[in-house]
Parts: sequence; C-alpha cells; structure tokens
Amino acid sequence: MGPRLLVFGDSLSFHGPEGPCAADEPRLWPNIAAAALGGTADLVAGIGWTARDAWWSLTGDPRVWADLHHVDAVVLAVGSMDTLPSPLPTYLRTGLRYLRPDPVRRVVRKAYLAAQPRLSVAFRGRPAVLPAKLTVQYLDTAVSALRVLRPELPIFGWLPSVHRAAAYGNVHTARPAAAAAMAAWGARAGVPLLDLERVVGEHVLSGAGNPDGMHWGWPGHAAVGEAMSVLMAPAPAPGHVG
Repeated sequence: MGPRLLVFGDSLSFHGPEGPCAADEPRLWPNIAAAALGGTADLVAGIGWTARDAWWSLTGDPRVWADLHHVDAVVLAVGSMDTLPSPLPTYLRTGLRYLRPDPVRRVVRKAYLAAQPRLSVAFRGRPAVLPAKLTVQYLDTAVSALRVLRPELPIFGWLPSVHRAAAYGNVHTARPAAAAAMAAWGARAGVPLLDLERVVGEHVLSGAGNPDGMHWGWPGHAAVGEAMSVLMAPAPAPGHVG
C-alpha cells in the first residue's frame, strides 16, 4: 500500500461540477493525487475554510491528532477562500446562521447574499476574508507545529485559485498580493506550493467549471490532482517518516 496523505482543504477539495461530494469520491483531486502516488488521501475540510480554519482543525480535532501519527505527507490546500471579498467582517458574516427566529435569519441572509456582489464591487474586493499577512501567519504556525511533531514529514501547499463568481461581483483584487505573500513564505519555509492559477485558471475563467464560477469540473480536479502528484513525487514510502 502506498503513502497516506492528509489534506486540509476548503470546498475546492470536495465540490465537483454539480456541488459538494463525499470525501471518497474518486474524481476529487485529493484522491486523484493519492492514486497517482499509489496511496490514499484523508480529507479534513469545510465550506469557506481559510488558513485559520486549517490551524484550528490541526489544534482542535482529535481525529487529526491521531492521523498525524500515521500519515506520510500533509497538504495545506487552503488560502483561496482567504482572498474572497468580505463586505461584512467575518464574525458577522459567519454569525448570520445563528440569528433567531428562523424567519429573521432567512430574511437577513437573503438580503446579505443579494448585497454581497454589489458591495464587493463598491469596496473593490476589500476587506478580504483574511488578510494575506494572517494567511501566511497561520500557515507558518501550522508548519512549525507539524515539524515539531513530525520533523521529517513532507508538507505541501498551493497558491490561491481564481474565480469568476457572480456571488462576489467577479471581483478578486486581493488575490495577487496574497499569492505573492504565500509564494515568498513557501520559499522561506521550504514548503513546495502548487500554482493553481497556472493549473486550473483557464478551466475556471472560461466557464468550464462549476456554474458558480468558483469550483471546478472534473477536468479541473483531474488537472490539479495530477499536478499535485507531480509536485509531491517522489512520495515518501509508508512509514518512512515519524
């Protein structure tokens, strides 16, 4: 049996052309990458996850603590959602789900979703969900913690994806600076990063992906999975580290 990969991700890791899929869907990029390496992938992910959510999962999920003793490589597949426009502060935007009674929550959420594209354009994509400085900080802290626990554990990541999402007014002004900051960090930290814009940019921007303009179709997942497997090769043998 080949290497076991632990992937921390956002919805780009489990949304296909028609919506979210179970983590064991073989056409998702983590499973494609793992299969190309002759191994398997475990996915820890959530809708809208940022680098901060990956850090919280790493430090707060006992399933992850157990997995970290057995995996052969880690992929920090986060950072894309960090760059999206967030007209409301994150704590207010994510707090809408807790509004009660239910009719009030539905009305407020509908109003925000209707306003979000216009506000994204008006505010020129700022503020972003997470500033680039904080994205790098959380990634660096996660890598440092992993290297304390498993000094020889290979760690990989990626640069933010692109989008043409009407839900955000087709605005993505925070991405270039975030990608540059993450690329500089990856070079300093010795973490190889996959350039998602190069791999899947045309797929997304041409409209060949999910109709939402953000997530990928199966060809996009295939391209990312193959590119990630190349980045990770030669993969460590099972039990090689730790």
